[in-house]
Amino acid sequence: MAPNNNRTKGSHFPLLAFLLLCLLAPLLFFRASPLHTFHDQGGNSDFTSRKVASFRESQSLQDLESLFSKEVLDVIVSNTNDVGPFSLESFRKNLSASWRVVGSKASNATNQVNEPANNVEQEKQNGKEGRFSVGYAQWTDTPAQLSRRQLIEKRKEKRAAELIREDEAIVKLENSAIEHSKSVDSAVLGKYNIWRKENENENADSTVRLMRDQIIMAKVYLSIAKMKGSLQLYQELESQLKGSQRALGEATSDAELKPSDHENIKTMGHVLSKAKEQLYDCKLVTGKLRAMLQTADERVRSLRKQSTFLSQLAAKTIPNGIHCLSMRLTIDYFLLPLEQRKFPRSENLENPTLYHYALFSDNVLAASVVVNSTIVNAKDPSKHVFHLVTDKLNFGAMNMWFLLNPPGKATINVENVDEFKWLNSSYCPVLRQLESATMKEYYFKAGHPTTTGASNLKYRNPKYLSMLNHLRFYLPQVYPKLDKILFLDDDIVVQKDLTGLWAVNLNGNVNGAVETCGESFHRFDKYLNFSNPLIAKNFDPNACGWAYGMNMFDLKVWKKKDITGIYHKWQNLNEDRVLWKLGTLPPGLMTFYGLTHPLNKSWHVLGLGYNPSVDRSEIDNAAVVHYNGNMKPWLEIAMTKYRSYWTKYVKFSHPYLQNCRLHE
Repeated sequence: MAPNNNRTKGSHFPLLAFLLLCLLAPLLFFRASPLHTFHDQGGNSDFTSRKVASFRESQSLQDLESLFSKEVLDVIVSNTNDVGPFSLESFRKNLSASWRVVGSKASNATNQVNEPANNVEQEKQNGKEGRFSVGYAQWTDTPAQLSRRQLIEKRKEKRAAELIREDEAIVKLENSAIEHSKSVDSAVLGKYNIWRKENENENADSTVRLMRDQIIMAKVYLSIAKMKGSLQLYQELESQLKGSQRALGEATSDAELKPSDHENIKTMGHVLSKAKEQLYDCKLVTGKLRAMLQTADERVRSLRKQSTFLSQLAAKTIPNGIHCLSMRLTIDYFLLPLEQRKFPRSENLENPTLYHYALFSDNVLAASVVVNSTIVNAKDPSKHVFHLVTDKLNFGAMNMWFLLNPPGKATINVENVDEFKWLNSSYCPVLRQLESATMKEYYFKAGHPTTTGASNLKYRNPKYLSMLNHLRFYLPQVYPKLDKILFLDDDIVVQKDLTGLWAVNLNGNVNGAVETCGESFHRFDKYLNFSNPLIAKNFDPNACGWAYGMNMFDLKVWKKKDITGIYHKWQNLNEDRVLWKLGTLPPGLMTFYGLTHPLNKSWHVLGLGYNPSVDRSEIDNAAVVHYNGNMKPWLEIAMTKYRSYWTKYVKFSHPYLQNCRLHE
């Protein structure tokens, strides 16, 4: 037992010695530490504080380096260089709502906002003195940092200016787009929407297209089967082709097909599949399709020429209804007693204070529309005088119509151009040229080389043979007592009162007309042969053309300038038609060159006889609309969209029109 007790006593001594060392070691350390010495030295207190700060900073850096990577420390240093050392107080003030403690009554930032104004002023003053709390060293920018901060501010200002300019540009684009959208015609938008609806459905009328494709391929294989001697397949294809052509007929949509046609499509599909297995040869099929395409192209060109010829022919002819009307009126006129063939108010025909119109026409219905539309829209019809001139064939009909349908209080007179004895071949160059052998050959011998081709077809119009078309160059001779006269074509419709035209100052010119050179093809070089030196010397190829159809003529200036003599001069020089082709516009452009006053375009709108895209607002605002071109409103080829402007002035309920089957 004794040995065990001694071993227990010996084991307690090392434990007590270790505990004593743990208690005494810190005391010895702080006793020997220089901090105590520095603290006791009152004269070196500043130096001591700097040493303490340096020591703490080094310790902190060591701790940070052990906690964060080098990249994180670089970020902290760069941010510190820009905005100064981090402050816990500033962090608290700028703390976002998502970092605030849930359940707290108010954040530091909220308390700061609710502080009195004197505290705010105090903080501002403190901010001027320094941004850091007492005990921290004052932080200042180095010159490099200050320069960097200035460059950053300049870049920010420059970028802000660029953004403002971009915003202004975007606003301008948006405004221009808005204005453009306002100017877009709603009718155009409607057409576009309709077009989209038609094409959004890819399967629209797919059955008709399938049948057409089958017919094309059947024709291809039919010719190949005949070439290779496959008689049985040839007969099958021929029989099925005829059936498909009968089924398709004139159909252009699936709705026009019959339910039984679908069975025909299936049968044709089986026959074509069989033909493909037996006869398909890529080279042969391609050659046949190319030949069919070439044939179709030649047929299209032929049909286009035929269409041009027929349209020109239709423009020359008079519809049966109008011819019937003229014949019936003529018969009834010559059955009238002589005393009933006179018009009232004949004393107004030479009164220069009234509004006088010149109308030269051989179309009774067209002339009636011109007179009727003018009177309906006139403010005082009693001051309007109409001078109608027609040919011998239509003289009785024209008189009879206006005797039966007098133009209200207006004055009207009808004359026969064949009774103008002064208008003969010795005085008028056109009449002399029309009597020449070359002109007769040009008009009446179809086998002549000059008559071939559709380009010359329109110049063989019978109106160019009629003096009614050339009488416009002899107005002072026809109406010697008048000072001004308004010339109207018979294919126009009057929509407004025209008396304002007599008040227009022509500035010493003879002709007042609306110019038509909005497009390049309406200038002088379109109508005259500028390869001829006589034309090139006297006229400007870029001079603006103007329109016949509504022209105000000053007959006093006409006589002074000898306009008719100028016309005769150029007409004599063009006997062989080398200066211009036939017609009255080219010699009119030459005769009134430099003597034409441009009228406002709203007085006269053209194109209703050939242009399908005349703006509807221009038509509605026009004083006169003109159906110049081949598609006259009294013809079947007239454009339906414009015809109502003309038909509203036709009395379709009149017995003569009913008997001749003239209807709207």
